[in-house]
Amino acid sequence: MSVHLVSGLSRRHFLGTGLAAAAALGAMPALAFSDAEAKALIDKAVADINAIINSGRSEAQMYPQFEKLFATYADVPQIARSALGPAAKSASKAQLQAFTKAYQGYVSRKYGRRFREFIGGRIEVTGARPVKSYYEVISTAYLKGESPFEVRWQVSNKSGRDLFFNIIIEGVNMLASERTEIGAMLDKRRGDIDALIQDLQKA
Repeated sequence: MSVHLVSGLSRRHFLGTGLAAAAALGAMPALAFSDAEAKALIDKAVADINAIINSGRSEAQMYPQFEKLFATYADVPQIARSALGPAAKSASKAQLQAFTKAYQGYVSRKYGRRFREFIGGRIEVTGARPVKSYYEVISTAYLKGESPFEVRWQVSNKSGRDLFFNIIIEGVNMLASERTEIGAMLDKRRGDIDALIQDLQKA
C-alpha cells in the first residue's frame, strides 16, 4: 500500500500503492504453494491492516506499524529493486541494500500519513486463483463515503516465502505507478542513487 491523494484515485490509489509499492517479476518456477496458502497470507495482512486503520492511534504511531506490516507480508527487496528500475542493474550491492531500507521507510511514512482517512473502513478477502506462476487473491475494500471496490493482491513464493509483490485496484497497476514515481525522482537527481537514498531517508 505513486499515490496522489488529490488525484482521481484518491484513497484507492493510496491503498494500492502504499501496500504494494512496485515489483516486476521475471520468469518464475511452477507454483510450489497453494491458493489456500496465498489466501491465508492476505487474510493475515488484511487483519493487520484493519487493526491499524481502526486502532485509534496517531499517525506517527502508525508509521512503524505499517513498516512492520510491509516488511512482513511484502517481498520488499524485489519491490524495491523493481521500483529502482534499470538503475538497479548498475547499483552496487551496498547501494541496493541502502535503497531497500530507505525505500521501505519512505513508503511507510508516505502512506502512513493518510491512514486516519481509513478509520471505520475494512477490507474483506473473497477468494484466490492461479495466474501464470503466481496467485491472485481477490478482496473488496469498504471505505466510508465510497462504493465498495475490488483489490487484487498478487502473491508468489519466489523469495522462499509466500509474499505479495503487487496490488491491482480496479484494473490500475500500482506496481507500475510506483516505478514511475521513483524513476522520476532518480531522473531529477541525474541518476545519482546515493542522492536518491539520502532524500528518501529524509522524506
